[in-house]
Amino acid sequence: MSGIGANIRRQRERLGWSQARLAREVCRAACVAGDPVGRQEVSRWETGKRTPREWLPFLAAALGVPVETLTAPQTAAEPPLPTLADFLPAEDPLEPLQGRTGGRIGMGQVDDLQQRVHGLRLADDFLAGGDLMRPALRELRKSVRMFRERSYSDLTGRQLLVQIGELAQIAGWIASDAGQHEEAERIYRLGLSAATQAEDRTLAGNLAGSLAYQMSNVGREVEGLDLARAALDGAGPTAPPKARALYLDRVAWAATKAGGTENAQHAMRALGEASEALAEDSEGTESPAYLYWVDAGELRVMESRVYTELRRPLRAVPLLRDVLGRYDATHTRELALYLSWLAVAYADANEPEESAATAERMLTLSADIASERTAERGRVVLARLAEYADVPEVRAVLESAAA
Repeated sequence: MSGIGANIRRQRERLGWSQARLAREVCRAACVAGDPVGRQEVSRWETGKRTPREWLPFLAAALGVPVETLTAPQTAAEPPLPTLADFLPAEDPLEPLQGRTGGRIGMGQVDDLQQRVHGLRLADDFLAGGDLMRPALRELRKSVRMFRERSYSDLTGRQLLVQIGELAQIAGWIASDAGQHEEAERIYRLGLSAATQAEDRTLAGNLAGSLAYQMSNVGREVEGLDLARAALDGAGPTAPPKARALYLDRVAWAATKAGGTENAQHAMRALGEASEALAEDSEGTESPAYLYWVDAGELRVMESRVYTELRRPLRAVPLLRDVLGRYDATHTRELALYLSWLAVAYADANEPEESAATAERMLTLSADIASERTAERGRVVLARLAEYADVPEVRAVLESAAA
């Protein structure tokens, strides 16, 4: 990052502005029509890929600082922690076409899209990624095309961006569940761009946290932890309690996967803070509809998974048994996933017979689920059971799986 770029970013963050907001303010300060400066141009300035040059006086005016503040050399210091702006796509996949020929839309079409997004989200509770991938991508392409090709008021455009962001979150989750990780990342980043342009920090945090979760699970643990932290910081202290609880859960998982004693302690602190955040939720607290599933049970699941990953089965087993005793059996994929963690925890507790019985149930449930996440967890369970292959109950499960 160049000295000017770092100064621009510092002053923008001081005001709590997004890159898109700064772009609009620069155009306003320059008294120019249209949008000759967009979010991508601000990103290029901040990363040092371009120098503002003729825009520098207008940047200073928009930010309310002297030009010298932006051109001052940087003193040696630790590199800044990543922010959500660092994870936006290089080019804007939502840039409107110059000649819009698709006609005008209103809030009615946006409300219809909102209903379809929510329906897709509810379907994901019962169906796996492989079953939902095509309809989710079809809906996402249609909504992006609508934003780029149609005309609308500023309010309608912002609400349309919010729905595209929500749709990208569930579509990215579905793609990740189907094992399409590159496609999922592309979708998540598109959604992050939509949420950022809509200036919806809570939604941006949800998208970033979802991508961080995927990164942590596919061998990109350092990136995952950086992004999970950026999601929490970007949402800010005023985010709804459920949202903060979810983002803290993501931080806990990312820190656990990153490994090391310091990160394990960080994970424990994040879990405690997540519980505190959720305790602040009440009937009078308004949360986005997409957080309907975040509750104390889900926090216990994450806590038990962290304990399992840290090889602390005496803490993990009681939590998982309690959660599974209350869990809705119609949510087959999640039930299978949670059973997989219990099977590993039993193995870590040197209870191979219990581990085998739990693994058998998990593998039976997941046999017809088109979920790569579930399939991967099955492989993890079988690898862990292989250490007890001389136990008859374990050997039977291993032979059945091999057959």
